[in-house]
Amino acid sequence: MFTFEKQIRVRYADTDQMGYVYYGNYAQYYEEARTEAFRALGYPYKNLETEGIMMPVRSMNVRYYMPARYDDLLTVKVIIPEMPLAKFIFDYEVYNEEKILINQGSTILVLIEKNTNKILRCPDDLKKIFAPYFS
Repeated sequence: MFTFEKQIRVRYADTDQMGYVYYGNYAQYYEEARTEAFRALGYPYKNLETEGIMMPVRSMNVRYYMPARYDDLLTVKVIIPEMPLAKFIFDYEVYNEEKILINQGSTILVLIEKNTNKILRCPDDLKKIFAPYFS
């Protein structure tokens, strides 16, 4: 299992009229943490795109427990629970500054060839990076 944590400060623009983080912004928090996880592994998303590989989201699930508010410092934990083959499963846990779990989610992303939209297997160089986490 691979895990990574990214801290994100809630911007004023992220909040709704009630002063809570607008529910749709959690998808952006997930994406930011997910892309930074790849960067931390030394394999930024840009590498995939350069190789002609895209990773569209196939599904997303979210559970909200408590609201986050402007200026909160959130910790978004990204978990990849299984070795990627033709898809990546990402689980997310969002904690507030008091380390209370306020949100959980998951996304499934598939690997596709940019020009044909055909599903691809995970590239060998990326599999090698993830191998130590799933041995």
